[in-house]
Amino acid sequence: MSALPVPDEAAQAQSQRLSALLHQQIAAGGGWLPFAGFMHHALYAPGLGYYSAGSRKFGPHGDFVTAPEMTPLFAQSLASTVAAVLRATGGEVLEIGAGSGQLALDLLLALEAQNALPARYAILEVSADLAQRQRDTLAAGAPHLLARVAWLSALPEDFCGIMLGNEVLDAMPCHLLYQQAAHWLERGVVADGTGFAWQDRPLADASLAAAVRAHDLPDDYLTEVQPAAQAFVRSLAGCMRQGVLLLVDYGFPAAEYYHPQRHRGTLMCHYRHHSHADPFFWPGLQDITTHVDFSAIWAAATEAGWQLEGYTSQASYLLDAGLLDALAALPQGEPAYFQAAAAAQKLVSPAEMGELFKVIAFSRHLELDDLLPGFGRDDRSAVL
Repeated sequence: MSALPVPDEAAQAQSQRLSALLHQQIAAGGGWLPFAGFMHHALYAPGLGYYSAGSRKFGPHGDFVTAPEMTPLFAQSLASTVAAVLRATGGEVLEIGAGSGQLALDLLLALEAQNALPARYAILEVSADLAQRQRDTLAAGAPHLLARVAWLSALPEDFCGIMLGNEVLDAMPCHLLYQQAAHWLERGVVADGTGFAWQDRPLADASLAAAVRAHDLPDDYLTEVQPAAQAFVRSLAGCMRQGVLLLVDYGFPAAEYYHPQRHRGTLMCHYRHHSHADPFFWPGLQDITTHVDFSAIWAAATEAGWQLEGYTSQASYLLDAGLLDALAALPQGEPAYFQAAAAAQKLVSPAEMGELFKVIAFSRHLELDDLLPGFGRDDRSAVL
C-alpha cells in the first residue's frame, strides 16, 4: 500500500476520528464487528464516513470516474427510457444518490431537448455535502431548470414516475462469508492496536448463507451477500404507486457471481484512482464497493411486487437506447466529437465498462405497450 498517495494532515485526522469510532463499535459488539457494520460506518458515519464527509469523490480530481462524468452521451441515452416512462405515467423523476449531480444536469437538459421535462426532478441524497455539490453543478449548468429540482432525505410515501440509480447498490454494506471445512463463517473486524484485522466467526444468522449454499463452492472460498441492497429494492416498491425502477451497476447473475473461480469475492476499494482490496486503508478516505448479485436483486424485487422489464449489459442498453445517434448528432471533426467518441467507446467496450456493467428495469402497477428503450437488443432476463 506504500505506492498509494498519502492524504494531507486534515484528511488523516478525519480518518483517525473515524477509526476511533470504529474501535468503539467493535468494543460495543464484544470485540467483533460484522464487516457490514464496518462498511456502513466507513462510508456513512455522519461527518466522518466517505460519503458524508467533504472530500471530492467523483471525476478526475476524486477517487473514481462514473459514466456521467465521462460524457453527456450516457444521460442522453438514459433520457430515451426516462422520457418513455414519463409519457406513460405523467409522473416525476427520482434519482437515488446523485453523486456529483452531473447525471441530473445532463438528463434534465436531454429531457428539455425532447420537450419531456418532468414537473419535478427529485434527488434522494443522505449526504449534505453531496447535496450542495449537486446544487452547485445544476446552478452552473442549467440555472433555468434548478427550480424543478427537489432534494429529499427520505423516500417519498407516494411516487409516480421513474426511479433511477447509477452505481448505488454497489456501495451498500455487505456481509462477508467464508467457507472452511464445508461450513460457512462470517468474516468480521477486530481491533489490532490502533488498526484493524479480520476474524471469522460462526454465522449468527444462518439465512445469510442461503444464497451461497445453492452453489457447490469449494473450501477457502470468500464471497459477499448483500441483504441491505435487497431490502432497499423492496422498500422502493412500498412507495411506488406507478412507474419504473431503472438501475445501472457492475455485477453478475448468481451463476457468475458465485463461480468456483471467483474465490476471493469482489470487494474493492477506490482511492485517488487506485483500486485495491484493503478496506482498512485510511477508513473514511476511500470508497468500498462490491459487485452486485443481480439474481438476488431480481428475487427481492419480484417478492416485493416489482415486475421485471429487462436486464442486459450496459453496452447493449446504451446502443439500443440511442447512444450512436446522440454521438452522430455532434459536429464531426471537432475535438469535442473525438472526446465523446472515446468516452462512448469506453462505455460500450467489453474490455472496459460495456460488459461488466449491467442495466436492470422493473415496473410496478404499469402496463407498457412496448419494450422500454434500451432492452430491445440483447435482453438477458433468462439468466437471472
